Amino acid sequence: MPLPFVPPLHPDNLFGHLVATAVPGVEEWRDGAYRCTLRLPGGPGVAALQPPSPGSATVTCTLRLTDAADAPAAIATCRRLLDLDADPVAVDARLAADPVLAPLVAAAPGRRVPGTAHPEEFALRAVLGQQVSTAAARTHAARLVRACGEPVDDPDGGLTHLFPLPAAVADVDPSGLALPAARRRTVLRLAEELADGEVDLSPGADRAAALAALAGLPGIGPWTLGTVAMRALGDRNAFLPGDLGVRLAAERLGLPASPAALTRRAEAWQPYRAYAVQHLWATGDHAVNRMPV
Repeated sequence: MPLPFVPPLHPDNLFGHLVATAVPGVEEWRDGAYRCTLRLPGGPGVAALQPPSPGSATVTCTLRLTDAADAPAAIATCRRLLDLDADPVAVDARLAADPVLAPLVAAAPGRRVPGTAHPEEFALRAVLGQQVSTAAARTHAARLVRACGEPVDDPDGGLTHLFPLPAAVADVDPSGLALPAARRRTVLRLAEELADGEVDLSPGADRAAALAALAGLPGIGPWTLGTVAMRALGDRNAFLPGDLGVRLAAERLGLPASPAALTRRAEAWQPYRAYAVQHLWATGDHAVNRMPV
């Protein structure tokens, strides 16, 4: 089925980010489409999302559902995942008013912010990925999936599991996490808080309350808060001034590189700083910026 959007849409970093950070067994790139498992009320599902062809204003979505009644929920999840309800004309106009960002916007109009199918999953993965490479973060997450994820059937590809629920993560044997002790404690504490409803990241949740609850947990710092705000809570003004990729991009572009100074400089990009982050990241040579092949 077609998922319409307002053009332009630059697919490279959108699909590149999702695939470069994909958790084996939960996500994959196959036959020109990003595929992922979905946790839905009527049972597990699988979504396959194919980038738009040149000139098209739709993403092709193929769903395999346990219960057909879950189709509206699955479609809404896919739209959030790909940021298909963005207003790229307004975003690009705002960012292009900055002479430093203007050439980046002109070269790649319509950049979107990659989202997530499941906010609670993303928060746990963000902690697993603290201070490690993309490859290491995928390895940690895949280990957790094998330990307590729920098996799914995928006759059309290689997906094997749903990412585990927070309650299952909270009960996992800590020795199997293969993380530094402090980060292991953060993962388990976050899982407990999510399972108990003390941290609510569900669509429509109070964003400020969710971030305040996260900030109160040990081991959750500004980078994790910003990443969760941007990709799990849909905050299009979220900013990551301390992110290494953002700081390197700032240096390359002649922008202030210190977090405080860069935050002040980024005031002109409000309320779309999350899209500015995508343009900054794209100045680097990383798989998240390239369309999968």
